[in-house]
Amino acid sequence: MAQWAYKVVYIDYRGRISCEGLETLIANERRSTFARRYMNTLGREGWELVGIQPLTSNSAYYTFKRPAQESDYAEEAPAASSSEAAPG
Repeated sequence: MAQWAYKVVYIDYRGRISCEGLETLIANERRSTFARRYMNTLGREGWELVGIQPLTSNSAYYTFKRPAQESDYAEEAPAASSSEAAPG
């Protein structure tokens, strides 16, 4: 069964992109060029756009996925198993 990695990117069309704690600000370019350039970079890394959640008229969350790679999980904390749950 295929496993997927996901990436959520916040895009503010006024000139800011935020992904996993990294901020990218618009340079001297058109807003559409700025967003397209960023998404093309993700595409070259194997990420495919699978969803858009509008927040305001100027911003949205973009969700990307790709087949999971070992490096996709390197910085994530392991999920707690039910045996590690606090006594109740």
